[in-house]
Amino acid sequence: MANNTESTPLSPLLRGIIAAGLIDEATLRVLLRDPSLGKRPVLAFLLEKKAFSSLALLQYLSERYRLPMLDLSAVHPDEQSVRRIDRALLERYQVLPLSHTRDALYLAIADPTDVKATEDIRFNAGVQRVFPILVEADKLQHALSEYLGDLTNRLEDFSSAPDSETDEDEFDLRAEQQGEDAPVVRFVQQLLLNAIQKGASDIHIEPYERDIRVRYRLDGVLQDVLHPSIALREGITSRLKILCRLDIAERRLPQDGRLRVRIPPARTIDFRVSFLPTAYGETVVLRILDPAAANAPVEQLGFLPQQLAAFHEAISKPYGMILVTGPTGSGKTTTLYTALNILNTGDVNISTAEDPVEIPVYGINQVNINERIGLTFATALRSFLRQDPDIIMVGEVRDLETAETAVKAAQTGHLVLATLHTNDAPQSLTRLENMGIPAYNIAGSVHLVIAQRLARKLCAACKRRQAIPEVALRQAGFAEADLAGWTPMAPQGCEQCNGTGYRGRIGLYQVMPVTESIQEIILRGGTSLDIARQAQAEGILTMRQAGLLRVKEGLTSLDEVLRVTNL
Repeated sequence: MANNTESTPLSPLLRGIIAAGLIDEATLRVLLRDPSLGKRPVLAFLLEKKAFSSLALLQYLSERYRLPMLDLSAVHPDEQSVRRIDRALLERYQVLPLSHTRDALYLAIADPTDVKATEDIRFNAGVQRVFPILVEADKLQHALSEYLGDLTNRLEDFSSAPDSETDEDEFDLRAEQQGEDAPVVRFVQQLLLNAIQKGASDIHIEPYERDIRVRYRLDGVLQDVLHPSIALREGITSRLKILCRLDIAERRLPQDGRLRVRIPPARTIDFRVSFLPTAYGETVVLRILDPAAANAPVEQLGFLPQQLAAFHEAISKPYGMILVTGPTGSGKTTTLYTALNILNTGDVNISTAEDPVEIPVYGINQVNINERIGLTFATALRSFLRQDPDIIMVGEVRDLETAETAVKAAQTGHLVLATLHTNDAPQSLTRLENMGIPAYNIAGSVHLVIAQRLARKLCAACKRRQAIPEVALRQAGFAEADLAGWTPMAPQGCEQCNGTGYRGRIGLYQVMPVTESIQEIILRGGTSLDIARQAQAEGILTMRQAGLLRVKEGLTSLDEVLRVTNL
């Protein structure tokens, strides 16, 4: 069949290139007859054939489409911006993110006619706008090759162990990457690494009818990250089950597992993984357990000076009970492990009962609770008392038997640290009584109760002043005398905080020593309201009051304190 290229109309873009003098029409039509063109992008093909220079084309496209141009060799793309986009999309469309704000992404492109590329990238990044920036095609290809190759090298480093001794629960992320499942392996590998680098506490993988939603919990708030194809659903779930050594054939019942990875030279990250069958597949939640978080100095937790003094006084006592209360994700484990790290010296015996052990610590005897085989909190506690302990930590007081054993240990010369789930410190004492613990045992064993929440800290790079009416400040809890001489701060959003306006978290605490006056209220059967009034009379701050002090210091916003202390 004859080739009709000579009579084929040229696109307006190609006509414009001819009019700009980049190439003559006869030469262009000869190149377009080349069988190797196929369905490849015409501009990329012409550059490969050296029909004109990439810089000349860039200048023409910039004028035609009124887009800014950039020398890509003179800049360094923001790593977080690149990791925000699915690697497969970057390779498919040959584009490279440069930077981003909360609502916009700046994208290096070589072909401004590829509207689908910018739209898909915008959707994948979860931003409202994508600003294309023209770069030379050859430099873009070189940067993509170098940068994506560098990402692969970092992933390989992430998976390697620092020496030949590898824990049987650890896995090599480089394994099994040559088979048919390699894309899924790479996806899971990248997902875990990104979550660690961003400082996420949890990864949520949720299948729906048409796609999968992947979210990270960053600073206590869930944020959309990816929406991969539903075709990856079974592969992702199976890969994670393999890493957790679970039954990949069981999809009807919930399963729980854990996995561990090493980041050279000596950092170890544990993941606690939960699989739950839902209407469209299994939802997977990975809790990231970073031992480094428990090794932070106690001064960094967020205690106010008066609270820190009460904390140190309580943990220095040789016996008694310290209760830490708050909802899941409020930082109770970090507070407990901070105390244990202070107490973990060579002259004491420390035992913990946890479900499961979240942060392995050298020098502490840690027991994983397994109720299926009869190893409950109460069973572990009774065994601890035969092991000559000095300090005992109970992951959670759930029932009367556990509470009775813990109270008994606190009364027989042991320091007991435990957690409860109540709204504030006074309610923890009445909660023990409701479980069935006699009031005299509570009054005689509990020395300190800590209630806590975690509030997001304002990003120091972009926080701004905010005018809040005085009536709103008074309604939040500020006294009239506290309103003068300062201005509240509010989030704004920048690249350093991923556009959220917040970066990191700080604890808001109610630290309540059980004084003689509070003991008398317990013994006469007083309510949690009676205890709260007495604590206030003794100068004990509520979590809301502690949060308002942080607002006044400019560490967090009023909205954030109201959100986490919605009492």
